[in-house]
Parts: sequence; C-alpha cells; structure tokens
Amino acid sequence: MTVSALILFFTFYPVIKEEIKYDFFPKKSDVKVGTRSEVKGISTQNVIVPVDEQFGIVIPKISANAKVIPEVDSQNSDIYQRALTKGVAHAKGTAFPDENGNTFIFAHSSADFFEASRYNAVFYLLSKLEMGDEIYLFYRGIKYQYRVTEKKNVSSEEAFYLEKNTPEKILTLMTCWPPGTTLRRLIVIAKPAS
Repeated sequence: MTVSALILFFTFYPVIKEEIKYDFFPKKSDVKVGTRSEVKGISTQNVIVPVDEQFGIVIPKISANAKVIPEVDSQNSDIYQRALTKGVAHAKGTAFPDENGNTFIFAHSSADFFEASRYNAVFYLLSKLEMGDEIYLFYRGIKYQYRVTEKKNVSSEEAFYLEKNTPEKILTLMTCWPPGTTLRRLIVIAKPAS
C-alpha cells in the first residue's frame, strides 16, 4: 500500500505542484512579456523573457514558459515523447507563427499514468485559460501575441484541430485531459491580438 501511495504521489507530483503554485502564489497583473532587448531596463520582477526566443511560448496566466520543438511528428509516440522532454511540440506540417494558417502546439501527452511525470508540466494548467487570456509565441526573435477565443474538451480521436486549414493565423494548443491520462483532449484556440 505504501509503494502504491508513493507511485501515485510521484506520478501526480508535477500536477499537484503546478496547481499549488497557481492557487497560492500571487499572479502578477502588470507583467511585461518580451525578448531580452524589449525588456531591457525593466525590473525583473515584472518581466517574463522566453526561454527560447527562436521558438518559444509564454502564457503569463499559468506561468508557462517553454521551448517549442519544431516539426514534431504527432503520429509517432517515440518521437513526440522525446520532444516533450525538451519543451512543447509544434506539430509537423502545421503553420509557423510567421505564416498564415493553424500553428498547432501540443504538450503533456503520455501513454499512461506512470509515464506522465517523466514529461514536462508546461500545459498542465491549460484548463485555467479563459477567453481573452494572452499567449505569446516567439519565433526567430519576433514576438507574436494571441488572445484565447475558444476552449474545448474533445474526444481523443478527434484530429480535426490538428488538420484544420485556415487562411487566417490561428494558434491551437492541445494537451491530454485529465492530466496524466489519454482519455480526452483539451483544446485552446487563440487568434492574433489586435
């Protein structure tokens, strides 16, 4: 029984840690998000600089800041699980931030409960996002700002969001739901901020 409890604790520790940080640590409302050159001279308490300005994502509301691994095959578990140990994954064949179309980024996919803790916790709190929340992508040193327009909980078989073709720029984020399972998918859609 003790071993089972320890396995559960270590499996869900990343989720619990992120929930506690979100619920108990104050959110900064006046945060500036930008490249190192954009935020030069601003107090570091109110600044979020992406971990990778060449391809990174910052979601201030949930304190997400990660490298985006480009052109990851979302159909090959070995490839995308390896990519998720380094950051979040940009789905192969989808648009890049400087192009029109659907930029599809996913994270926290796991084959089972016990694999969940081996991968990053960047998108564990994606469910906290609401309409209008800001998401920033950095690509080749340029900042792209988006606002959440939609959030859906869908079946794990639905691939429409990955394949969605559109002439406009949109950002689609996906994670497994509930965290640590592959039962469903949480989809967050955002459009460029005006």
